[in-house]
Amino acid sequence: MPETDDDLFKMTWEDAEAAFEDADAALLGTGSIEQHSVHLPVSVDTLRAEHLTEELVDATERSSAANQTQSDDAADEHDLQFVRLPTLPYGMSEHHMNFPGTITLHPQTYQDAIVDIGASLARHGVDRFVIVNCHGGNREPLSQAADRLVREYDLSTHFVHWTDFARERLQEVFGEGWGHAGDHETSVIEHYRPELVKEGKKEPQNAEEMPETATYGYFDRVTDLGGMGDPTNADPEAVAEVIDHGTEQIIEALKDDIDAGW
Repeated sequence: MPETDDDLFKMTWEDAEAAFEDADAALLGTGSIEQHSVHLPVSVDTLRAEHLTEELVDATERSSAANQTQSDDAADEHDLQFVRLPTLPYGMSEHHMNFPGTITLHPQTYQDAIVDIGASLARHGVDRFVIVNCHGGNREPLSQAADRLVREYDLSTHFVHWTDFARERLQEVFGEGWGHAGDHETSVIEHYRPELVKEGKKEPQNAEEMPETATYGYFDRVTDLGGMGDPTNADPEAVAEVIDHGTEQIIEALKDDIDAGW
């Protein structure tokens, strides 16, 4: 995958000033550092956030380049241009803390960190903030942080949980039970970073059925190995198509919300 030229990580402050002025939104990927069974690294969600936000930027850049070859009437007037922030590696992972290697932030600490990032962007004149999340445990504090940024800083904030935009396609490819460290996530890491997958450790996770009403507290009550699903069913070629589909769905959803004035 080509490296994006829109990474804040590589910019000087002068570059950043110009990029923020030209961009439609600042884009932040959010992941976690937490156990992903015995065959995947603790960085799975952060790696997903890193690569999947790159996909979003690359897709919008390809769309912009294609439109430059069309007439003004035919060009898509809703192209998006992002400044991609460094991926936030830590998340809210208390439910995985019984497995070594997991590092968690307190939910309020995490929420406040996201608000501080957004507030910094608003101070630099950014009008729109897009958060692309790749860890389920982050959902609640991220949603609350997004509300605060709108209310306290008048910063238009979009919260995208990546899997929501590919769920139907993932079910078509992997069926049910492709969750944590299973078929889907193993496929994604084999697609992007195959050297990090311990092939000899891949085995069905034999997880307990999740309760319908009770909270399980810690994930080792659900699975001894730390995962769900069957990573031996991983299919990196199939998941590449799912990634393309999810990327398109997210871009279209963002365009629709922006066009509607959100």
